[in-house]
Amino acid sequence: MFSPPTKKSSLTSRKNVANRSDDISTPLADNRRQLLDSPAVPNRPTTGTPAPWSSRLSVLARITPAKRSDRGDEVDAVQPVYVGEFPQIVREAQITLSQNRVSVHLAADTSISGGMDKVTSLAWIICGNRVFVWNYLLPAASRKCIVLDLNSCISESGDTDKSSYQTNNWLVCIVNWDTSKKTGISVAQQTNSAGIVMCNRKTRSLIFWPDIHNANRVPPVTSAAFSEVEVIYPRQNGKSISSKQRQIGNNGAKSCFVNSLIASAIPAATNSCVAIACCSNGMLWRFLCRPSGIHCDQIEHGMSNIFYQGSDNSTLVASKGYPRSLIWHSFSHSSSDTTRQFLLLTNHEIQCFEVIFFSEFDVSKLWSHEIVGTDGDLGIQKDLAGQKRIWPLDLDVDCDGKVITILIAIFCKDRGVTSSSYTEYSLLTMQYKSGVDIAKPIGENILEKKAPIQVIIPKARVEDEDVLFSMRLKVGGKPAGSAMILSGDGTATVSHYWRNSTRLHQFDLPYDAGKVLDASVFPSADDSEDGAWVVLTEKAGVWAIPERAVLMGGVEPPERSLSRKGSSNDGPLQDERRNFSGAGNIAPRRANSEAWDAGDRQRTSMAGVVRRSPQDEESEALLSQLFHDFLLSGKVDGALDKLRNSRAFEREGETNVFTRTSKSIVDTLAKHWTTTRGPEIALSVVSTQLAEKQQKHQKFLQFLALSKCHEELCSHQRQSMQIIMEHGERLAGMIQLRELQNTISHANASGSGSYHASDARTSGALWDLIQLVGERARRNTVLLMDRDNSEVFYSKVSDIEEVFHCLERQLEYVISIDMPILVQFQSSCELSDACVTLFRAAIEYRSEHHLWYPPPEGLIPWYSKNIVWSGLWTLASFMVQLLNETNRLDDSARVDFYSNLEVLSEVLLESYSTAITAKIERKEEHRTLLEEYWNRRDVLLDSLYQQVKSFVQSKLQDSAVENEEQNKDTLMKLSSKLLSIAKRHEGYQTMWSICCDLNHSELLQSLMQESMGPRGGFSCFVFKQLYESKQFSKLIRLGEEFQAELATFLKQHPDLLWLHEVFLHQFSSASETLHALSLSKDDASISTIDDTESSSSGRQLTLANRKHFLNLAKISAMAGRKDAYELKMQRIEADLNILQLQEEILRQTPDNEEKQSIEEKLLPPIDLIELCLKIQTRDLSLRAFDLFSWTSASFLRSNTNLLEECWRNAANQDDWEKLYQMSMTEGWSDETTVDILKETILFQASSKCYGPVAENLDVKFEQVLPLSQESTEHSVEAVLRQHKDFPDAGKLMVMAIMHGSFSVGPTGTDYEDDYPME
Repeated sequence: MFSPPTKKSSLTSRKNVANRSDDISTPLADNRRQLLDSPAVPNRPTTGTPAPWSSRLSVLARITPAKRSDRGDEVDAVQPVYVGEFPQIVREAQITLSQNRVSVHLAADTSISGGMDKVTSLAWIICGNRVFVWNYLLPAASRKCIVLDLNSCISESGDTDKSSYQTNNWLVCIVNWDTSKKTGISVAQQTNSAGIVMCNRKTRSLIFWPDIHNANRVPPVTSAAFSEVEVIYPRQNGKSISSKQRQIGNNGAKSCFVNSLIASAIPAATNSCVAIACCSNGMLWRFLCRPSGIHCDQIEHGMSNIFYQGSDNSTLVASKGYPRSLIWHSFSHSSSDTTRQFLLLTNHEIQCFEVIFFSEFDVSKLWSHEIVGTDGDLGIQKDLAGQKRIWPLDLDVDCDGKVITILIAIFCKDRGVTSSSYTEYSLLTMQYKSGVDIAKPIGENILEKKAPIQVIIPKARVEDEDVLFSMRLKVGGKPAGSAMILSGDGTATVSHYWRNSTRLHQFDLPYDAGKVLDASVFPSADDSEDGAWVVLTEKAGVWAIPERAVLMGGVEPPERSLSRKGSSNDGPLQDERRNFSGAGNIAPRRANSEAWDAGDRQRTSMAGVVRRSPQDEESEALLSQLFHDFLLSGKVDGALDKLRNSRAFEREGETNVFTRTSKSIVDTLAKHWTTTRGPEIALSVVSTQLAEKQQKHQKFLQFLALSKCHEELCSHQRQSMQIIMEHGERLAGMIQLRELQNTISHANASGSGSYHASDARTSGALWDLIQLVGERARRNTVLLMDRDNSEVFYSKVSDIEEVFHCLERQLEYVISIDMPILVQFQSSCELSDACVTLFRAAIEYRSEHHLWYPPPEGLIPWYSKNIVWSGLWTLASFMVQLLNETNRLDDSARVDFYSNLEVLSEVLLESYSTAITAKIERKEEHRTLLEEYWNRRDVLLDSLYQQVKSFVQSKLQDSAVENEEQNKDTLMKLSSKLLSIAKRHEGYQTMWSICCDLNHSELLQSLMQESMGPRGGFSCFVFKQLYESKQFSKLIRLGEEFQAELATFLKQHPDLLWLHEVFLHQFSSASETLHALSLSKDDASISTIDDTESSSSGRQLTLANRKHFLNLAKISAMAGRKDAYELKMQRIEADLNILQLQEEILRQTPDNEEKQSIEEKLLPPIDLIELCLKIQTRDLSLRAFDLFSWTSASFLRSNTNLLEECWRNAANQDDWEKLYQMSMTEGWSDETTVDILKETILFQASSKCYGPVAENLDVKFEQVLPLSQESTEHSVEAVLRQHKDFPDAGKLMVMAIMHGSFSVGPTGTDYEDDYPME
């Protein structure tokens, strides 16, 4: 065999070799023992090798007893793993057949044949004249074997050829009628609907069982051998040749053989299928199999390319092995597909056909691709030096249907001195080209090489053609990308490309264990990637090849054979065995010098392999020994120092030796599990075993405390200590779950449940869930495949999270929509109780043992991980949907269901809350999780409250007298629990709805006081609801009790904030708020408070509103009288004046579109000044200077150019040339001149801006723009010098501004009455 000698663990000497009695296999029956002891057993080796049907001894022959332990998942998995025994009836048939061989000397070709089907997980064996079919994944206690009789079928078909009774001549196809269901459904139950199509390779007779589960009631359908129809094949020279003229090899005309058979169910048809067979004469046959009969047709097209041209160009030469293989294309096939593709392998190409599943069931050819030809880029290049012949032996397709793998054998001859001949085995991988639609491939070049050819064995012995054609190829198992080659003489070799070379692992049991009949792959429990390889042996049951065995036990390809002739267990080949016994030490021989882009496959392969250092193993062994001594003596002398010296405290988390020891305690498998006595007997000891585990785990905690290891772990390995304590939580949860299952079983048995008493112990949703979880664990860990699902579930305590994983992925298998509605309700409640039980048990354990736990900061409990809350949400959302869509149950049942959903929702939200808290403490990103938590919280609480209201409404309808108080009491009673959940998880919408429906203001205020969150809590939510519903008076009244909270909320709503500030006597703050509100942007709105609150709405601020707010701001400022009170009053007064002036400007503005657009807007001072200049009236020209005096110093300094423009405009308001002429003509005196100048705008503007009583808030005009030109170039006089009349009337202009600056004139009184306080 190719597997190298396994490396012995350094801990072997530490383990107690005497512990070899922890077997779990079923003891041999008495009659079996008698047969084993009988000398009549043929081929029994003199060495005392056990008989092949003794699976117990076969296991020990392969696995060192020291490597087997109670921890099934930690066994050194570099050896094949025993999965399960044959059914007892199969064993009896094998014994009978063996006895008959000895007594009547039957021929050797009457051996046993069999196979495995991946889709249905069914295995079959033909032994004698019977076919045995069973589900190899199910535990022995649940396994049922179906027996089909071949005798009657063969006699009915009229086939009297003795080859009909040879088991290895039958091709078998299992057809799954449950094509609408996923593979995972077989996890919980057997496939209950399947058929079988059988075809004899030699006689070509056909047998069809429409329903193997009802074979006694539904008889099989037979068909006589389909005849060899004469077919005309075209020749290249234009002539033709018939099938009767063709030669098969060099042996002349012979009877054809059936090389391959496939079958597929017909959609929308009951127990009917289409089967396709290919024969060695080049024909394809289509069979329409129905319970009423079998219809056979020959497929006549596309066969001209099956044979290759002979060297004489006169005949078509073919081998009996071609066309070689048929296989269904595996891409996205479902029960609703009306077509399906299949691939055909010939001696030089791959052909693809399509079957139409309706009407005439036509078969059409889609494409063909030459894999053996002159172009090496398309496949394998022929006619190379040394090549003599190329055999494509078999093909298979990956689960996605994208990669096609072909097994190739090449007969070569060295050109050296020896001229030796050899066979090279290799794998050719083809893939669809980019852009090709697999469902509808169009074109000629469909495929391309995925990678260079992978050489399996470079120089193997030359085999007969019969040996080559007996080889079969399987792909899809672990490691990802591996392939298995099955030889007809009973060996199985796994090929895996790893680290740029091919590695081989050959499954090879002792010689007397029989052949390998077939191989398959463990189907995934959750429709992800496939599982490990599983093989069906002739006499030793079903075995699995762990991924680790392939990765660690594989060797470089030796120059040997893929058949049993190269097996190290083959007795006659002792010399060769000695030559290759050290195959593991062979120098690496690369499969190909070309690079192969297989990085993803390599990474996937190594993902599940964790290598532990010898130091870790030594530390764990020391800890186990110290703990064992503690259990015996109760002493821990020097344990801490010893463990420190062994570096036991270095690792953290799951790899910590303390964590692993704790895990081994809670995951210990039972030594004696009574699976053969039925699950109800087996489960009777579960509680005792779990209690023993709990007691031992508690002892382990005591050991940690007494040895001071607990203190060390809490200080430096907090996560490890947390995991150890969580093992106790899981164990407590498992014990409570077992009690719950026991309670449900007793309830069902007494008739109160929804199941019959006959299956009450092993039925129900919780039982199905246990089977799912146990089956998933068995598939993920092939070392557990020989255990019962229930045993695995209750033993693998540390994997209790898988309960929630199965709820998320496979809830539809536990609770089917086809179930009666009452059963769905009860099943949902069972699962809800189970989840709540696990959660509460963990919380109670944590509460009771809180002193043992490390500091919790940043540690996420197991029940707050993604896998847990995802499963809880799947179940909760299903229950919500079920509750919303169902109104046919009575109120009591709905109330009970509601109570379960309510508690489950509380558990789910608590799980989320704990996880979010831990993420915040660890400073990790938690926003996405927080939003998910909020969304699901609102969905659950809203659905629950809607149900509460429906319950109240139902009671109201049943009551003859309407009583409002009674209805409120009922609502309060039913919603009390929901209200507490909402309060705990900030479900403010639900809290608000309950308070509103109850019209309970005291309850509302009480909840507002209790629910104070970082963002204002429930009080802020209430304020928002009242504000959005325009209930402003209620909102303000709440400010009496929630002063600070309302003040914080109203900062975003200043139109109401000032009222609250006035209520709080914060008058200065109210003045500031009102002042800012009056000058707010035009898109702001104000809220109206009146008696019709529900109908009132916000309105845009008008100028009147702004003046109103400014006047209120003056009153508030006067009431407050704080520092700088006078300045504040001046500022408010100035803004009032600006608003007053804006109204006056608008009155003088002509009615047009511009006026309408600005009529109610708050215009900035600069726009008002420009309007004053634009209108060009004397009054507004003067009022423009008022706007400058009412604004800030910054405005004045930044708009000096505009101020100069105002002076120019003021000068233009009077005819200075006329005044100059009049002064000259009339000879004005100084007093007369001053009196006349007082009427000019320049004089009045100078008095307003520079006079003794000029109004200035922040800065004087003199500081920005002086009157005279004495000190600066920029002055009012300089502006006037630019006037057109200045050369003549300049003296008058300067006199007007200078006298105006000294005048007290009407500046202080004329305009004061224009601004009364409103």
